[in-house]
Amino acid sequence: MATAGQRRGADTKSEIRKVAIELFTERGYEATSLREIAERLGITKAALYYHFSSKESIVLSIFQAHLDALDELVEWAREQPPGPELRARAVDRMVELGVGSGMAAMKFAMANQHVVRELHHDKGRENAFGKMAELFDIVAGPDAPVEEALRVRSALLSVNIVLMASRGLDASEAEITSVARDIAHSLMK
Repeated sequence: MATAGQRRGADTKSEIRKVAIELFTERGYEATSLREIAERLGITKAALYYHFSSKESIVLSIFQAHLDALDELVEWAREQPPGPELRARAVDRMVELGVGSGMAAMKFAMANQHVVRELHHDKGRENAFGKMAELFDIVAGPDAPVEEALRVRSALLSVNIVLMASRGLDASEAEITSVARDIAHSLMK
């Protein structure tokens, strides 16, 4: 068991991702060094290298964690009975996916679009799009009329749009989350 002065590996990786994304968003990806990340965490650069070999590997890990969470959402949706309750709960879970580290990742992506384009290879984009398409189909149902299918797609996508639009806005994460949820639910009506 880890003592107060020690961190467990998974916790350290999570903390590294969190601090790195904060610094990348504040200062820019290129202007942030691994040394600065290690200093902010109070660990050695060698300890940082134990978990991540480069800034690129940190960013890829952040996006992989988001894809894994999206996978979990798709699996959860697949196990639910179809209908209006699934739609409402899927919106809520999409909002939960977007807040916290998801919101930080979105802000990073908006502030460092060129980096995301370079690092988030076509496979990653296709993978995310495929997972979202699968989620759309599950939540809307196979026989959904066009309007209903588009309402489901718009509602789920609106969560990310609100998070992207919140960049630079003087609002708390709680306010942004509440608005994202309200907008997404209103699109389902």
